[in-house]
Amino acid sequence: MRSSAILFSLSVGAFAIGATEFSPMGMLPDIASGLSVSIPIAGTLIMTYALGVMLGAPFMTLLLIKCPPKTALIFLMSLFTVGNILSGLATDFTFLMIARFITSLNHGAFFGIGALVATRVVEKGKEASAIASMFMGLTVANIGGVPSITWLSQMIGWREAFLLMSTSGVITMIALLLTLPRNMQGQPLHLKKELQVLTSPKVLIALLSTVLGASAMFTLYTYIAPLMMTIAHISPAQISIMLVLVGVGFTLGNYLGGIWANRSVSMTLFGLFTLLAVSMMLLPLIGTNSISGGIILVIWGIASFGVVPPLQVKVMQVASEAQALASSVNVGAFNLGNAIGAGLGASVLSLGFGYPVVSYVGGVVALSGLLLLLTNAQNELR
Repeated sequence: MRSSAILFSLSVGAFAIGATEFSPMGMLPDIASGLSVSIPIAGTLIMTYALGVMLGAPFMTLLLIKCPPKTALIFLMSLFTVGNILSGLATDFTFLMIARFITSLNHGAFFGIGALVATRVVEKGKEASAIASMFMGLTVANIGGVPSITWLSQMIGWREAFLLMSTSGVITMIALLLTLPRNMQGQPLHLKKELQVLTSPKVLIALLSTVLGASAMFTLYTYIAPLMMTIAHISPAQISIMLVLVGVGFTLGNYLGGIWANRSVSMTLFGLFTLLAVSMMLLPLIGTNSISGGIILVIWGIASFGVVPPLQVKVMQVASEAQALASSVNVGAFNLGNAIGAGLGASVLSLGFGYPVVSYVGGVVALSGLLLLLTNAQNELR
């Protein structure tokens, strides 16, 4: 019961972080209009957040790893809360970018330290499922949180939506305060040794796999609202429905990815990277109405988030002597992929190509990730 309560509180935090990370995808047209910038320029908010996660993940983890997890995680969620309040008060685009950067600093360390806590409170052999349980909040955010916030931003304004998101940080802090044990100690810090672990070829390949998987996902996800309006001819009001379907796919993928990874991390990754590439290639071809588009988005969502638990477990396995740091850096790698994907999409659009090409480019990135995994597997067998 105690482990379930701990995993639930971590999942609440993941829900809050997921809602604030992914909501701007659906809010981009409103933010762009409200701050008098183009949609590609507004898309750099996604890159700013992702780069903040990438930079903040190792720094915040090293700063807080020796602290009791309860103290560290509550502090990180206080940063989250302040950042969202500042986002809601933003009067120009630069102010909003700074606020989003502040918000992002909690992200990598929360998931890194949280993943370590999750694996410590379950029995051996269920680590992937425990991590999936924590990340479930992230996926549920995409079913209910992101579509609701997108709808609210259209009804009451995007600034008010950010202010509302800050309350989820307060709720998370209360949940962590009530459930995390006081006697759970932090980890000893051996800086030189842990940094050396991160430079090993196995760890770097695992991290690069995460970067490529996330890059493929966010090449499409960053521009999902205008893309679906273009290829499926849906109205802005229907975007929330499409985001719900994506969230359903994310949740199913996260659950299945955790179960499958308990059996075989490598085979799970091979299958899901293949599905990710195929679904992105097919979306512009068959997702030409709300029904077919919704179906392919669910499949794409399953592949996109199905890779998260096995990738997280893979990194922790190959970096067993620096699990907390490796786990948080892997979240940073995911968000580096977020930034790369958003940048790739923006480049495609800036060069004058249409939104369908954005999806094709993401599919090519997914194929490169699959090729990396297959090549690495062959090398390990030699």
